[in-house]
Amino acid sequence: MWLQIRMYLLLGVMFAIIYAIIVFVLPPQSFIVYGIMASIMLLIQYLAGPYLVKWSMGIRYVSESEAPALHKMVDELSRSANMKKPKVGVSSKPIPNAFAYGNFLTGGHVCVTQQIMSLLSKEELRAVMGHEISHIKNRDMAVITALSVVPTIMWYIAWSTMWSRSGRDRGNQAAIGLAAFILYFLTNLLVLYGSRIREYYADLGSVKLGNQPHHLATALYKLVYGSARIPHDSLKQMEGYKAFFLNDPSRAMHEINDLKMVDSDMSGTIDQNELIVIRTKKVKVSTSDKLMELLSTHPNMLKRIKHLSTLGP
Repeated sequence: MWLQIRMYLLLGVMFAIIYAIIVFVLPPQSFIVYGIMASIMLLIQYLAGPYLVKWSMGIRYVSESEAPALHKMVDELSRSANMKKPKVGVSSKPIPNAFAYGNFLTGGHVCVTQQIMSLLSKEELRAVMGHEISHIKNRDMAVITALSVVPTIMWYIAWSTMWSRSGRDRGNQAAIGLAAFILYFLTNLLVLYGSRIREYYADLGSVKLGNQPHHLATALYKLVYGSARIPHDSLKQMEGYKAFFLNDPSRAMHEINDLKMVDSDMSGTIDQNELIVIRTKKVKVSTSDKLMELLSTHPNMLKRIKHLSTLGP
């Protein structure tokens, strides 16, 4: 319920910003022009996105004969989600992770790397695939693209007015441009917040598809350690694609110490009893981690596992 409330509040704030811009800054006609420009640009990006992801992530689609266990898993989860089975691919990127992408033209795609398949158990991998399939079912790619229209409009307004050289109104135009640039930054933060909410939704969706919360928690735990072992140069290559991943690999080193408090027996997994324990504890996140989360597409991992603890029996 709290996820829905947060999403509705986010949408309310976005609409309030749009209303304020129309009433106090731009006439409706001008705003509509900027809105159309932003929508066209994002629509092109949305439509081209699957092809760019396939190329940049080195994805090769695999047949049922090549990866029977993976296909069977995706097929079962898709039926449980009452949706068409997405295409299944394997990424050549040298990092343990999984991701989903697609649109209404290309259909859904779920992909894994070779590293994640060797890192996780069958139950843990199934929980991860449930998370990714939930992203497709919830149309999260379209949701985030739609939210991104607002900061894109702010960018167009800022760019066209901040450097205006038009006579007597030059000062006012520059002020409008500066205000639009500030709103561009703030609304981008709101889009990132929306992305983090959708991650929580996908975790919930995986549990609704029959996966145990502690299996997904363990998978996330292992991914953090797996990402932390990746050379820095390889992680830098992933910077532009973090939104597609199950966790934020660039934050892995910062999250290891936090997650040790969950794995009380230091077994390398998070069992059901450890999740029950963290359910009753107050999660403490440092100021630096809060700031890092603010600028990330993914929730803080400790908070995310805390959320998973509330989904169990």
